Amino acid sequence: MSPTVERRPLRGSERGVIAGVLLLIALLVVTDVVGDLRQGASAWHVALESLAAGLALLGAMHLLRSTLRLRRRLVRQAEDLSQVRAQAEAWRQQARRHVEGLSRSIDAQLDAWRLSPAEKEVAFLLLKGLGLREIADLRGTHEKTVRAQSASIYAKAGLAGRSELAAFFLEDLLVPRTAMDADVSPPAMPPAP
Repeated sequence: MSPTVERRPLRGSERGVIAGVLLLIALLVVTDVVGDLRQGASAWHVALESLAAGLALLGAMHLLRSTLRLRRRLVRQAEDLSQVRAQAEAWRQQARRHVEGLSRSIDAQLDAWRLSPAEKEVAFLLLKGLGLREIADLRGTHEKTVRAQSASIYAKAGLAGRSELAAFFLEDLLVPRTAMDADVSPPAMPPAP
């Protein structure tokens, strides 16, 4: 079994060096051909050297052309990447505004239920999906304290438990699939000829 040789594309500087060497070879061979013609060298010798000069010149031109194409493609990709990054940042900022608005609305509702600052903090952590032990560890309290604060939150809100607390805030945010399907209608088909 032969070892696998990993091929990597030539870097721009490597392409430039190779193209430069090929151009130099072509120039030297052309100079030699001119000298051979002056000295009366045989036609096959001149033709062979002319072929070598032509191939070196073609190789250099190919490398230079492919380097220019590669650079243009890299510029286009950099522009595309810049546009994608700008769109992603705009989306993040818009999402952040929505989340901040939702957070303010939740905070206002927790105030309307007259929760203490500690209960509000526990309510937010419950909505984030943390367990009672995780909340206790995070706040540096006992799990029993968090359990009592949770019970107080549910009682003040008139809710039966954590799932009703989450549903209270999320139910209107989650649009049923049938409503989403109704809002998104398929594109109109062009009239038949």
